[in-house]
Order: sequence, then structure tokens, then C-alpha cells
Amino acid sequence: MQAQSFTHDEPASVCDRIDEYNGLFSVALERRSSMVVAVYPGTFDPLTRGHEDIVRRASSIFDQLVVGVADSRAKKPFFSLQERLDIAHDVLGHYPNVHVSSFTGLLKDFVRKNNARVIVRGLRAVSDFEYEFQMAGMNRYLLPDVETMFMTPSDQYQFISGTIVREIAQLGGDVSKFVFPSVEKRLIDKVADQTQKDPAAP
Repeated sequence: MQAQSFTHDEPASVCDRIDEYNGLFSVALERRSSMVVAVYPGTFDPLTRGHEDIVRRASSIFDQLVVGVADSRAKKPFFSLQERLDIAHDVLGHYPNVHVSSFTGLLKDFVRKNNARVIVRGLRAVSDFEYEFQMAGMNRYLLPDVETMFMTPSDQYQFISGTIVREIAQLGGDVSKFVFPSVEKRLIDKVADQTQKDPAAP
């Protein structure tokens, strides 16, 4: 069970750091003797095909994967927390070892609550790396016995982000290739509802 290597044309120093990080993690994972629970946190506003790709692959590695939908009220999410939870349940409900839950406050408390030993983080591009690397260091300081595993989306999902999907939907574009049908319907309905309330909205 090898964590995915960074195989794209990023600077060698970044690639080497990720490969070394994931390589050490893989060795530890293969030596496990008890059930390993991982947490995959995010705002998921909305949950995209890229997110689902990470969930699918991570759920095949760990005994249990907890998808933590962050409240992220400061970000003023497009969808409410309950809507994002409902979306995650709709899209991920068929995975027997995936549990969806919401959390507020510090990630470390959510990780402890779920007795998780691993934090899964997705990396779409090199621009994500420095921030995620710093966060991994902070999480290691706060949770010395918890590891972070970086995963990159499959090639066809590298460019997808919740922000891009929302912008396309708000401009009347087709998002069917980026999200699942149930999510697309929610986006269309949400945009229509906002437009009805505020015709000047994009």
C-alpha cells in the first residue's frame, strides 16, 4: 500500500519532499497491527469529483475514513453546513468504511474525537504545497502521534476546485463534468434561488 508519489513536472525539491514524506508514511502504514482511522477534512463547498476521487482511494488504504465537513463560517460558504453534509452523504454513502461528520473549531479536536491516526490532505498543485506543508508541521506539533498523508487527484481532476465550480454554476455554465448529478442539481437550484432573491447577483 504505497501513498501516491508526485509525478508531475513540479520543482524537484518539492517532489522530493513529498515523496520522502509519503515514503516514510507508507513504511509505517504497512507495519500497522491495529485498525487505522484516517480523517479527510475540508469545507467541501461543494464536494467535487476530485474530492470523491481522494475519498475512493483513501478508503481503500485505511480501515475507516472519516470525511470531516468543516463549518468554516468565516469563509462564508455558498452552501450551508447541513447542505454540505447532505451532499457528502449523497455522494459518499455507498462506501461502507466512510463516515461523514461535521466539525467546528480545531481539527486536532476532531481528530482526537475520532481516534484517528492519519490526516489525509489533497494537493492539486505546487501552489498548495507550502501551505499544506506548514499545516502538516503544525498538526504534528499539536498531534505528535498523528501523521499527515498527501494525495494528488487523478489527472482529470487536477484543476477542479469548489471555487471554480461555484463560479461556473453562477455564470450559467455546465458543471456536470466536475460534480455528481445530485450536486449539479443542488447548484442549479441554489443559483436560481439566489437570483430570484437578488436579480442583480451574478
